[in-house]
Formats: sequence, structure tokens, C-alpha cells
Amino acid sequence: MAGVAAETDLVERLRAIGPQRYHDKHPFHRKLVAGELTHDQVRSWVANRYYYQKMIPKKDAYVLASLPSRAYRREWISRITDHDGDDERPGGTEKWLALGRAVGLTDDYVLSETGVAPGTRFAVDAYVNFAHHRPWLEAVASSLTELFGPPVMAARVAAIVEKYPWIDRDGLRYFEDRLDLAKHDADMALSWVVEHATTAAEQDACVAALRFKCDVLWCVLDATALDCGVFS
Repeated sequence: MAGVAAETDLVERLRAIGPQRYHDKHPFHRKLVAGELTHDQVRSWVANRYYYQKMIPKKDAYVLASLPSRAYRREWISRITDHDGDDERPGGTEKWLALGRAVGLTDDYVLSETGVAPGTRFAVDAYVNFAHHRPWLEAVASSLTELFGPPVMAARVAAIVEKYPWIDRDGLRYFEDRLDLAKHDADMALSWVVEHATTAAEQDACVAALRFKCDVLWCVLDATALDCGVFS
């Protein structure tokens, strides 16, 4: 029973991070869903976030290389395909480029990373380096922001449809497709963390990893807001 109690406590600690630190609390995101951003500010958000989308498969490749078993690698590799796509379906990165087109950006502009602020690049690179160099359990735990993502994405889509009618509805496929994928990925990662984080030190490290990831996403919005003058 003590083990069950410890697992329950860990899950509660992880889930409590979302209401405290997830980036839907960021003032920039609040303005986004309130319909208060200009066309150029929305475009800046899409261009900055592209760098995060681009680097996620690289992050997941580092995690894949450090996983402890073939069974885990077979599960995790789907994350890379989900973002990079395959011969039969586009991945999340391509869908993000479609969002760029929907808000009026060309693929060439987004891919050039001209619109990526230095702070965005620094934060995202820090996350990739974290996944590369930290133990696999912490890297997996850092991905658990997906526990909080689906309701935020659903609310974001509804807000964009209602308050930004100039954005092509077809460009929102990334968020719509991630609703189910994020839940699947979060459930899998959470089960691994609960199974393997058996000591107090390991559990503390997993909680800290998830907090760090929330800080990364927060910093991306900080950099985006500064870059496009939302609060100037």
C-alpha cells in the first residue's frame, strides 16, 4: 500500500504543476485566446513556435537513444513519426507550416527562421540539451506537459475560430490532431514515470523536469511577446 500511496502522490505532484506553471497562464497566451493580438503578433507567435516544433523530433531522438529497452523504443519512436511524418501522412511540423500559411506566412519565411527570436532559440535548445544529457526518466517526465495540453489546445482552436476569422480554418489541423495524440503520449509517459521513479530522489527529479519544461514554454512566449511588442 505504501508503494501505491507514493505513486498517487507523485501523480498528484505532477498534475499540480499544470495549474501553477503551464503556459496557458502566460499573459501572451491570454491575449491570444482573448482575441487581442494583431495579425503581425499572431504571425510572430506562429514563426517563433515553429522552432519548437522543428526541434521536438530531435529531442525525441535523443530520448529514444537513451531508453532502457526495445519495447520502450518501439513505443517512443512514434513520436518522431508524428512530428516528421512519413510517406503516407504529413507530420506535425508540416501541419505547423500549414498554420503559417493560414496566417499569411510563406513556407520560405518560416523555414528561414528569420522570425525566431533569440530567446526562443535559447529556450528550445536548452530543452533539447536537457533531453540529450539528463537520464531518460527525467527526459520522459519533461514531456508530461502533454497532460495539460489537450484542453488548452481545444480552447485555443475555439478562440481562433471565433476571434480571428481571417485565419484559414484548415490551418488548425495541427491542434485538432494533437488532441488525441497528446493524450496517448501523456498516458504512456506517465505510466513509465510512475513505474520507474521509485525513490524520493527520482520522483523529485521528475517533478523538477516537468517544471523545467513548463519554464521552457513560458520563455518561448516571453521571447515572442518581446519580439512583437505585445507589452511595449
